[in-house]
Amino acid sequence: MAIKRENGRKNDPQRTREDILDVATEEFSTYGLAGGRVDAIAEKTRTSKRMIYYYFGSKEDLYLAVLERAYRKIRTLEADLQLSNLPPEQALRVLISTTFEHDQANPDFVRLVSIENIHHASHMLRSEEIRDLNVSVIETIAAILERGVAQGVFTRKADPLDIHMLISAFCFFRVSNRYTFGTIFRRDLSEPATMERHKTMIADAVIGYLQGKAG
Repeated sequence: MAIKRENGRKNDPQRTREDILDVATEEFSTYGLAGGRVDAIAEKTRTSKRMIYYYFGSKEDLYLAVLERAYRKIRTLEADLQLSNLPPEQALRVLISTTFEHDQANPDFVRLVSIENIHHASHMLRSEEIRDLNVSVIETIAAILERGVAQGVFTRKADPLDIHMLISAFCFFRVSNRYTFGTIFRRDLSEPATMERHKTMIADAVIGYLQGKAG
């Protein structure tokens, strides 16, 4: 059922909510929670602060909704890969490539996570959804590793959380530190050949670790 905005135009409530989240993502990833302004979000979405608070309750709750949607996006992306249908090594390479490309294409996600770390994850602690969402990727990796060991493809029994952290660390760092790293070493990390080399590097590193001597 459509509702009428305060500017007189009718709009789908779900679309209005998504529009607010789109703009809020840009606002909070650029200025942080403290610097992000609900007034600016209202202006860019051609709605009002009252309408934003109607949908989300408060500025902090809007920020948390932005975080939840950001994690939901990448976890949904991973779920759509149907990795259980692929051989273990290929499944892991596809997962790594997807993580790499997601982080490269979504610097707002990287900035939001960095901002939340500055806040010691104090807002994320309130979200059961984020905790539940992120269980799925660990279960996915665990299943790939288990199949790999059973088939003799992987010789090392690794903690799936460690593998997730190894993948995330490399893919995340390239985006979070691209300006400082690029300035210091005069290297453009977004250059296509560099990106392809790095994507292969992290996949080879993870696979090489899993195929190394157990111990």
